[in-house]
Amino acid sequence: MSDTQIDTKRRVVLKISGEGFCPAHERGISMDAMSRLAEQVVRSSRKGIQIAIIMGGGNILRGGQFKAANNSIKEATAHYMGMLATVINGLALQDAIENLGGNTRLMTALHIDTVAEPYIYRRAIRHLEKGRIILLAGGTGSPFVTTDTAAAQRALELNADVLLKATKVDGVYSDDPEKNPHAILYNELGYTDVLRQNLRVMDQEAITKCKDNGMPIMVFNFRKEGNLERALGGERVGTLISKSTQ
Repeated sequence: MSDTQIDTKRRVVLKISGEGFCPAHERGISMDAMSRLAEQVVRSSRKGIQIAIIMGGGNILRGGQFKAANNSIKEATAHYMGMLATVINGLALQDAIENLGGNTRLMTALHIDTVAEPYIYRRAIRHLEKGRIILLAGGTGSPFVTTDTAAAQRALELNADVLLKATKVDGVYSDDPEKNPHAILYNELGYTDVLRQNLRVMDQEAITKCKDNGMPIMVFNFRKEGNLERALGGERVGTLISKSTQ
């Protein structure tokens, strides 16, 4: 899509997992990885696209896995720890974007007023209208809810045009492509197809929220050069999940 084709009123919510903030098969935070992400986001924002980003925190700590390995930790506590990991990622991404001249606001569902604004959806919409890139950390602010579901919730609240799910594979497959070389890559799917086949692209609660409210989801490989910028700009990349394809 050329610059002249981009809808300047386009609003997207981008969900990127914690693995997007570090090299493949590693943990922690890589500012090089952050910078590559930030470059595409800033260029897209300068074209007039309104961007909200939901961060995962699995590169630092994934609540469910941490609980499973530590019996002395309550499950709710582990989930809150995972939410705090998303705040750490948000702070790093904020600096990476602002280092490139982007204008950001970090908003959290948890109250951490020293480093971020509280998430208030009307304020978030106003930031988007002013051309600011908003970084939404802390999930929904409640345990036992994934950041995928938080992304679906925010996409609906912010009246986004699409929910973009950035992954390490090219889209939605019939099976795990890393384990099954014969897995089929889908170009388009209906919400009911995803739910019925139990395709593990997002948790079922997130898919159901989008289905019930008609929010399209595009699943794509953010590690391929330029894919993120293309997806933000409205090009079809990866798999589109929307109404029934039948």
